[in-house]
Amino acid sequence: MSEQKDSRTEIGEIGEFGLIDRLSSKFSTKNSSTLKGIGDDAAVIGNGDDLRLYSTDMLLEGVHFDLSYMPLQHLGYKAVAVNVSDIAAMNGIPKQITISLALSNRFSVEAVEELYKGIHFACEDFSVDLVGGDTAASPSGLVISVGVIGEVTKDKVVYRKNAEENDIICVTGDLGGAFMGLQVLEREKAVFKANPEMQPELEKYDYIVKRQLKPTARMDVIHELRDLSLVPTAMIDISDGLASELFHIAKQSDVGITIYEDKLPISKMTYDMAVEFNMDPMTCALNGGEDYELLFTISQKDFEKIKNHADIAAIGFVNKKANGLNMITKNDNTVAIQAQGWKHF
Repeated sequence: MSEQKDSRTEIGEIGEFGLIDRLSSKFSTKNSSTLKGIGDDAAVIGNGDDLRLYSTDMLLEGVHFDLSYMPLQHLGYKAVAVNVSDIAAMNGIPKQITISLALSNRFSVEAVEELYKGIHFACEDFSVDLVGGDTAASPSGLVISVGVIGEVTKDKVVYRKNAEENDIICVTGDLGGAFMGLQVLEREKAVFKANPEMQPELEKYDYIVKRQLKPTARMDVIHELRDLSLVPTAMIDISDGLASELFHIAKQSDVGITIYEDKLPISKMTYDMAVEFNMDPMTCALNGGEDYELLFTISQKDFEKIKNHADIAAIGFVNKKANGLNMITKNDNTVAIQAQGWKHF
């Protein structure tokens, strides 16, 4: 009699979010103070009239960054910024961070100090305190894990789940720049490997390269929305690409979404570089990750408050779930949105 083998499911078959769903389904909340656990940009913990926000993110050398072109100071800054962005996506204010590092013996004390210079600059920019962390040895490479704690009042917290039919969909900044910056960096790396005497030409690509190497969290927009007394109905930060984030909001809010191709904000440099790389600029805007802009929905009555904002674009509207997720092209064709952003496995 042959022995029955245990079935094996590859993580890549279900993806990051499928894995999270599968693992988290085994857990239930036991404390009344846990208002929101897994499934949003940050966990929400009750604390009287105020709420505490918790989020964490991990950056691994060779997966999330390449030290052949990523300066350690920029890496330190980025590690903090991407976590602060999660707090911004909940309409919160970041307060404290923790930093945990796993280091191989190829890193000197001076190298770690350079990393922490970037962390310090980010703490200053976002007004957060470094309050702890951990260090460990790594057999190879560098691992950075950042935890962030934020605050928000009950009347201002924003989840992914409350978008409603006829809400207006908005996005900050411009899209696809970080992805195109990565393409430039990878190209220059390949040129240098082929001929070490060739110096990288990055100055003319400064904007998109910076979007990749040193992104910022859009706390400026969060403060501006507060000044306008505007609380979005749903919000998420754009880390895995606009299309993927639209799917998250649609799924959790149980709605459909329509966006317009000619409304998507793309910088001229991003557009020109996409053409130079023989890529579709619109595909880069929809699926390029690491922009860390904010995607949010607002009720129609609040549109007057942001319609003239130079850094917020209204790109579409929320509709019935049955209508699905679609984009109206410049030629007035309706095409289904496909999420092709960053896949972790």
